[in-house]
Amino acid sequence: MSSPNSERPSRRIMTVVGLFAAAFAVSGCRPLYVGSVSGGSLESELQAIAIDPAPNRFGHFLVNELSFLLNGAGTKVTPKYRLTILVRERAQSPLIDTVVGRASSATVVVDAYYQLTRPGQDAPVIKGSAFVAQSYDRTSQRLSNVRAARDAETRDAKELARQIKDRLALALAAR
Repeated sequence: MSSPNSERPSRRIMTVVGLFAAAFAVSGCRPLYVGSVSGGSLESELQAIAIDPAPNRFGHFLVNELSFLLNGAGTKVTPKYRLTILVRERAQSPLIDTVVGRASSATVVVDAYYQLTRPGQDAPVIKGSAFVAQSYDRTSQRLSNVRAARDAETRDAKELARQIKDRLALALAAR
């Protein structure tokens, strides 16, 4: 037989969950992709962003990932905006194996500074920065280390693209 005290925590939890659900429903929250901006939907505004090429392999990964996130359907849209991204990438080795004197792990750190402008205008519509870091294990095999570093770069590019896309969407939806 259960005591009345054992039923109280589950009832309290259900009450709290119910209150949060009701508050969320009443607050008018909606996903960003449903939003609209002046002159069209947020989705069409994101599709109308032309991305300038970025240098090096990481820049290539980042531009490809952003292109897919902003216009995954490949719809041909006349660009309303131009996105310029400046990327700074570095590797850090936080852990050193004292026996062999080599790094046992490393971190690929990327800072990105982006600016969204209208074609023919220098004043930015939106500008900001984003930061990501991905770690990987290092071994005594050089090829494994190179491959692990490239995989970390790819993960960084995907995460950075998500961050930039979300920040652009938030800024455009707020306008």
